[in-house]
Amino acid sequence: MRHYLLYICQNYAFEILRPLQREIHERGDKVAWFVEGNDVNEALFDKNEYRLHSIGEVKQFNPIAVFIPGNTVPSFIPGLKVQVFHGFEWKKKGHFRIRDCFDLYCTQGPLFTSKFNELKQQHPHFNVAETGWPKVDDLFTTEPYHWEKQKPLKTILYAPTFSPALTSSPALQKNILSMAITGKYQWLIKFHPKMAPELMEPFEEIESEYLHIVRDADISPLLQAADVMVSDTSSVITEFALLNKPVITYKNHSPEDHFIDIQQADELEHSLDAVLSGSAELLERTEEAVQQLHPYNDGKSSQRIIDATLDMINVGFEGLEKKPANIIRNLKLRKKLGYWKL
Repeated sequence: MRHYLLYICQNYAFEILRPLQREIHERGDKVAWFVEGNDVNEALFDKNEYRLHSIGEVKQFNPIAVFIPGNTVPSFIPGLKVQVFHGFEWKKKGHFRIRDCFDLYCTQGPLFTSKFNELKQQHPHFNVAETGWPKVDDLFTTEPYHWEKQKPLKTILYAPTFSPALTSSPALQKNILSMAITGKYQWLIKFHPKMAPELMEPFEEIESEYLHIVRDADISPLLQAADVMVSDTSSVITEFALLNKPVITYKNHSPEDHFIDIQQADELEHSLDAVLSGSAELLERTEEAVQQLHPYNDGKSSQRIIDATLDMINVGFEGLEKKPANIIRNLKLRKKLGYWKL
C-alpha cells in the first residue's frame, strides 16, 4: 500500500485535493492530510479523513509523494514534492516563480506547460507534466446548486475577489442590489473566505428570493447552476469559462478576449442583457482560451497526476540537477512547524 500526503495551509485546498484523495483510495492506497499554520478551518475535515498532527507523524507515515496547492513545502519531510497549484492565476507575479521546493509541476494546460518547460531550462531540478487540474475533475459532472427559493429565471453568479485593490464589491453592490429588487434575474452571491465583513453586509441585508448568498465551501455546483458569472480578477473566472459560459468582469487587472470587461458599474445590466442574448463570437473566443488553459473535460486530471507522480518515482531524478538547499526557507518552516530534528 502506497502512502501519499496532502499538505495544506488554506481552506481552498480541500476542493483541490479531495479528487486526488478519491483517486488514491480507488487505487487501494492510503492518504493523509497535514495542516501548516493556523489558517485552515479544521471543522471542514470530514470525519473519515485521516490526519497527521506533527512532522514526526509525517515522517513515520513516510509518504512516497506530497501534493501541494500552496507555494512552499519543507524539504525535510519525505516524498516527491508535487505542485498542483491553487488556481489559474497565471498573470500574477508569483505564479511562475521557482521557489526550489518542488520536484514535479503538474500543469493545467499548454499555456502553463510551455512556460514551466522554459523555466526548467534555467532551473533543471524539476520535471513538468501536463495533467489538468484536480479541482475541476467534478466540474463537468456535478449537480447544479439548488436552493429553497430558486426561481425559473436566468441565474447570475457574483463571485468577487477579496483583495481590497481588486475587488468589485464596493463598486457593483448598488447595481446588483437594485437589479435583485426588480426580480429581473436571480443572483447567487459567493464571497471569498477572506472577504472583509463590511463588504458583505449590504448583500446580507437584502438577501431575498432573488438574491441568495451561498455559504457552502464547494463552488463547482454554483458554476453549473449559473448562466453568467460576474467577477473582477478572481481565478474562479477561468473555472467558469471551462463550461463555455460567458463571464463579465469589472476592471479586470489584465482582461482577456474571452470575457466582457466593463469599466463603469452602470454598464453591468446592459452587458448582462447582451451576453444572455447569445454571441457566437464570444463563445468561439472562450473555446479557444479553454484549449490553452485547460483542454481536459474528462474528469481524469487526478488520475493523470498520480500516474505522472509514479512515473517520476519509478524513473528517479535521471537528467535532473539536485535542488538548491533552500536553507533559509527550511529554517523558517522548521521554526513555524516546531521541528528541529535532523
